[in-house]
Amino acid sequence: MLVVDDEEAIAEAVRARLESEGFQVLVALDGPQAIELHREQRPDLVVLDLMLPGMDGLEVCKEIQRTSWTPVLMLTARTEEADKVAGFAVGADDYLTKPFSLRELTIRVKAILRRMERMRAGQTEGPLVRDGLEVDAGRRRVTVDGSEVQLTPLEFEILVTLVRDPGVVFSREQLMDRVWGYRDYAGGRVVDSHVARIRRKLGEDGNEPRFIRTVHGVGYALQDQP
Repeated sequence: MLVVDDEEAIAEAVRARLESEGFQVLVALDGPQAIELHREQRPDLVVLDLMLPGMDGLEVCKEIQRTSWTPVLMLTARTEEADKVAGFAVGADDYLTKPFSLRELTIRVKAILRRMERMRAGQTEGPLVRDGLEVDAGRRRVTVDGSEVQLTPLEFEILVTLVRDPGVVFSREQLMDRVWGYRDYAGGRVVDSHVARIRRKLGEDGNEPRFIRTVHGVGYALQDQP
């Protein structure tokens, strides 16, 4: 596991807590060092501060995701939703707002690792096909009418959840439970932003969605074909 934070006291506190939980931890204090350690060591997960000097966390996240996906837990002192959405858009898996408790950090890390295990377990699952939409969990591949669609890991997990149970309405809280593995007070807005991006990537018409249906006041469902 790799911890990236320019505040050495925070980095060391996170390292110590994660090591006490049985994880092997490397520490980087800036973006270039983080990228080099990631390239050399290929950690299972990166805990990444958004506000790094020079090369910020968004740039680091883009770079480490360029060749192969690594789950990223983003740390941010900012509370604006736009900053968190930006992190998800470049491939972050979760975020935690500073100041945070080390207990909460540990819960988030373990939730991400459980999600990775579920993803590996789904690699034997055959493709799911719904009205021109094909979702291949084993190959982590999505196509619409034969054209490939690039989704982030979280977007993919949300779509897989909906596709496995067409017509079933999932509340935002249920999607948080299924995909993130816990509930967050701001989870509804986070789920909405992910679903909006999935729809754009699938080429959805906002007025007449082809695949994902909004159930106002409740949540989302995949259109159940007649």
